[in-house]
Amino acid sequence: MTATLPQLLADYFAAKNRHDINAMLIPFSPDATVKDEGKTHRGSDAIRSWMEETTRKYRVTVEVAEATANGDAWRIAGIVSGNFPGSPATLHYNFTLADNRIALLEIGA
Repeated sequence: MTATLPQLLADYFAAKNRHDINAMLIPFSPDATVKDEGKTHRGSDAIRSWMEETTRKYRVTVEVAEATANGDAWRIAGIVSGNFPGSPATLHYNFTLADNRIALLEIGA
């Protein structure tokens, strides 16, 4: 079942597709955690660095293909296109929300 994204997740993906780091960071709580490519990034400064590095390296855009929710946990299947082998590929973005902010983002296959 596909759910309608909460505005903060829709805003995150819109900013990601524009490669707008400042706007991408807005939905995250100051002490959020991101797990991607086997690394963990905690807090706004570390998440900003991760966003800058991955945006520069891969220049991805994401088309949300499916979204499901279980309380404050969201699993989003995205068709990701960019500068990486195997593009486009489907990746899963697992978000945990708290206080209307992103507290945790885990990205994987």
